[in-house]
Amino acid sequence: MRPKKILFVLGTRPETIKLAPLIKALMQTDNFQPLVCATGQHKEMLAQALKFFQIKPQFNLKIMRRNQTLSGLTARLLVKLDKVLNKSRPDCLVVQGDTTTALVGALSGYYHQIPVAHIEAGLRSGDKHAPYPEEINRVLISRLADYHFAPTKAAAANLKKEGVTKNVLVSGNTVLDALFWSLRKIKENPRIYEKYFSFLDQNKKIILVTGHRRENFGRQFENICLALKDLARRNKDVQIVYPVHLNPQVQKPVFKILKNIPNIHLLKPLAYPYLLWLLDKCYLVLTDSGGLQEEAPSLGKPVLVLRKVTERLEGLKAGGAKLVGTDWKNIVRQTEKLLTDQKVYKKMSGAGNPYGDGRAALKIIQCLKKARI
Repeated sequence: MRPKKILFVLGTRPETIKLAPLIKALMQTDNFQPLVCATGQHKEMLAQALKFFQIKPQFNLKIMRRNQTLSGLTARLLVKLDKVLNKSRPDCLVVQGDTTTALVGALSGYYHQIPVAHIEAGLRSGDKHAPYPEEINRVLISRLADYHFAPTKAAAANLKKEGVTKNVLVSGNTVLDALFWSLRKIKENPRIYEKYFSFLDQNKKIILVTGHRRENFGRQFENICLALKDLARRNKDVQIVYPVHLNPQVQKPVFKILKNIPNIHLLKPLAYPYLLWLLDKCYLVLTDSGGLQEEAPSLGKPVLVLRKVTERLEGLKAGGAKLVGTDWKNIVRQTEKLLTDQKVYKKMSGAGNPYGDGRAALKIIQCLKKARI
């Protein structure tokens, strides 16, 4: 019997990170033949992640355009994926998370009547405009998918509320598989990272910042930058490190407001292992990212979430993350509380990780073996 062809459709760094453990694990089996289609929704950061995990796509759509719109991206993806599916004829198509690549991948699989597996299924914020457009992408993928791999019981419960009960598995989040594998890789040659970040004083507290959410563009993003400027001014013994996303909507306010402030380091986007090294060394995290909300608790790093709502409620309930929104004064107040109140810091840093045990990929493979695809 020939191995089943499993086509992974991915286009961003987070998708690659979270699918890499599953792809690499499937490479070691006789039952499956993993194929990878890189859409290129995010060009540079996608390439970095693929290189680190030593994954070579069989298909590369190179879809990215400067200042691309969601509608333009969606239309181009749909046409190009049609050709990929006609050529590869997979037995199953796998998408991850909530990107436009994931949505169009699931839709293409449905059009071709190919079973679709959704990794990280069931996350919901309850607000269709936040995260935008990711919240609706997830809802739509859940209607298109045939197999739903929920990272937590709460995510599976969200699916059940929407009537999705068939082929639902609580697998844990594959991001932890990737995290533990990557940390082992980093420790094999730590001097590379120490040299890269030699400008940092590791005797001072490091605040890691990331931000790129569409719903924060404009005034809200400016407020975040003003809060960072205020924090740097008020806390000279703190270093703020901000790898700046390539989107012009992010770059413009960040460099306008935060450039040339001595204790703020604005960096180019970091390759995944460099970001993990920094996450391991930092004192706390300020982010609107989903991935860091999942990774930081495993390293005991409190996360202040720069959003009004989050679909990752488990971190909030566990106590390792806290919603602070985009209000300038509240960001400063909540950050300084963690910097100065050891009791508050210890409570958040010791909350633990509610997103799994690093064996999600193995659980998913076991499920796929039993599935009739």
